[in-house]
Amino acid sequence: MDAAAEAVRHARAHRGRTLDRLTRLLRYPTVSADPRHAKDMSACATWLARTLRRIGLADVTVYRGRVAPVVTGVWQGRPGRPTVLVYGHYDVQPTGPLSAWASDPFRSARVGPHLYARGASDDKGQLMAHLAAIEAWLATAGSLPVNLRLVLDGEEEIGSPTLISAVSRGWPPLAADVAFVSDTWMLRPGSPVLVTGLRGAVRARLELSGPATDLHAGAFGGAVANPAAALARLVAGLHDKTGRIAVAGFYDRVRTIAGKERDRLARAAPSDAVMLGPAQVTAGHGEPGFSAFERVTHRPAIVVTNLSGSGQGRAVVPARAAADLNVRLVADQEPATVAQALWRHFRVRMPPGVRGRLTIMAGCPPYTLDPCAPVVSAVNSACRKVYGRDAVQLPSGGSIPFVSMLAAVRRTDVALCGFGLPDDRVHSANERLYLPNLFHGTELCIELYRQLATEVNRTDQAGVSRRR
Repeated sequence: MDAAAEAVRHARAHRGRTLDRLTRLLRYPTVSADPRHAKDMSACATWLARTLRRIGLADVTVYRGRVAPVVTGVWQGRPGRPTVLVYGHYDVQPTGPLSAWASDPFRSARVGPHLYARGASDDKGQLMAHLAAIEAWLATAGSLPVNLRLVLDGEEEIGSPTLISAVSRGWPPLAADVAFVSDTWMLRPGSPVLVTGLRGAVRARLELSGPATDLHAGAFGGAVANPAAALARLVAGLHDKTGRIAVAGFYDRVRTIAGKERDRLARAAPSDAVMLGPAQVTAGHGEPGFSAFERVTHRPAIVVTNLSGSGQGRAVVPARAAADLNVRLVADQEPATVAQALWRHFRVRMPPGVRGRLTIMAGCPPYTLDPCAPVVSAVNSACRKVYGRDAVQLPSGGSIPFVSMLAAVRRTDVALCGFGLPDDRVHSANERLYLPNLFHGTELCIELYRQLATEVNRTDQAGVSRRR
């Protein structure tokens, strides 16, 4: 039996332990956006570091981050072989109303083949597949086929500020020949996807102010400017009646989808019915002339994620109102340029009596995988071994700021091949993971590490990758 097959045998024999570890990891309420969970973030990071040491990684370190720790581990026992950076994140989105959950979001519940909990799919379940694969290699062969750097982020859901800064300053733990990330989805069980691109993002907050304080609606309604009403008009004016973005210059650098690419997407990408199924809506919405998949991958979007005001439902003219905006960008769009266009749009439409401010909270550029990168053939070889088929190559509508910055600044090819499913309810109530994907994903990681050892060459001292 060859080394990879022996590692797979070990992983299968220890699926129970992998599941136990995931269940323990899911207990930590690692909501990075909520300062009240700072102690939970630190406790989870400590547990992860202990787990990395147990599976055989060296130089395990917990670095203090701006909001939450970054946990790293290293295995460097293959001189002359490439170094693979494996990235995952252990922070999660807020749960939202607990009444929407069928069970405690931080006490995982198994129902048939699914495990329900916040973070089950995004991204604790997916990163656990890598930990199980690493352990299987080290427990059987005593080594990995490649050198490995593992980076576990506690701030991905808030834009990865610590790691974004680390990329810019050339942080040594991020030095690698290629990177591999499992924080994405499959078309369906047994049908893996190699993500060929991510949309960029700008996270912004538009704040309007009017009177010095909240005012009695009866005494002042109709006599003073209302920031909430002004905000409603400004937000409504972001799109025209067809659903196209109405911000001047917003589409200047947006590429036209080539005819061949549209034909390929029509064959390979999910249909509108499949795309919209999890949303439980009967009709799509957005820029006309495009499928739902094209809208969320090849076209930009401005999403209003929250509206708030100082009135809080009282019978007042509110003194303040705010809108949280999530802008998704496509290839060639630049976050700074789009942010400037957005502010110009609001500034010229600001009504008298109201003052406005647009604050940019975070941003990252789009990412596109080089179709000729050696990692593409490595992923396909691994997928053929585990799933009996090549990965379907499709872009994603999501954004992973660390991935985009790693590629833009360090010119690292990043393969995104995940084990989630479109109906995992990521970022929603009753998030879940299809457990067979966890176990098959572990086997994919085992095989992929072997394939990367031969498909990707080391980077020379000048920083130029010598590829096949």
